[in-house]
Amino acid sequence: MTSAVVFAYHDVGVRCLQVLLDAGIDVKLVVTHRDDPAERVWFASVAELARSGGLETLLDPAPAELERRLREAAPDFNFSFYYRRMLPPALLALAPRGAYNMHGSLLPRHRGRAPVNWAILLGDTETGATLHEMVEKPDAGRIVDQMAVPIGADDQAIDVFRKVTDAAETVLRRSLPGLIAGTARLRAQDLARGSYHGGRKPEDGRIDWAKSAAEIHNLVRAVAPPFPGAFTDEGGRRRIILRTRIEPGRRAQPGRLGPYREGGAWFADCGDNRVLRLLQIDPPT
Repeated sequence: MTSAVVFAYHDVGVRCLQVLLDAGIDVKLVVTHRDDPAERVWFASVAELARSGGLETLLDPAPAELERRLREAAPDFNFSFYYRRMLPPALLALAPRGAYNMHGSLLPRHRGRAPVNWAILLGDTETGATLHEMVEKPDAGRIVDQMAVPIGADDQAIDVFRKVTDAAETVLRRSLPGLIAGTARLRAQDLARGSYHGGRKPEDGRIDWAKSAAEIHNLVRAVAPPFPGAFTDEGGRRRIILRTRIEPGRRAQPGRLGPYREGGAWFADCGDNRVLRLLQIDPPT
């Protein structure tokens, strides 16, 4: 029987771990994270799934403990599904049939952290999920398979993340037989044609009204709840901008930037002289 150690977290981790179990993979060990009490946990629990299936589970183990347990497990494969730490080469080498990661973008685009959020922020019209070989450099190994999903003009990050999660499950289900049989054909990435991003902080959601309406609209979509949200500080009060729409044909007033009320609606003049309608604000007034 083919065996694996699984490093996983988040919805993608839950769905992909279930794919392995459905395929009859002998999951020797599941390594996951403790939920951060400072983080809004809106996603499913890998730890709960693993424990419900009687799988041995480690929560944020120390490096020496992790290496010892991995050597004891002696898996054929290592899989990483939205696990938040890089695995060093010494651990990757302990799986003789390969180590593979599921990444939430169409590699080589958006390597690194928060790929769904970055794709929306940069105005992409599609993204996806990619299963790739893990190497020392992040998200740089050969690609096993990938699947694209569309990003609608008004899609928010949660909408796109759900599409990417579905794509991740599909990619793993159709790739797994080839990996087990040793017939999968991997292709190298051209990293020069891609991009790499670091993580994002809540402060990165601060709106600069001097930017274009499209850039601000994309920021609002990219960090909308359950992420921390785009915000503006007006008169000592913080407002979270939850949803916007670019107003066709409407032009900003000369010299004015930022939000204002007109009748019962909120608008904002932007740096490219276009206007956003602020459809949802917290607090609303």
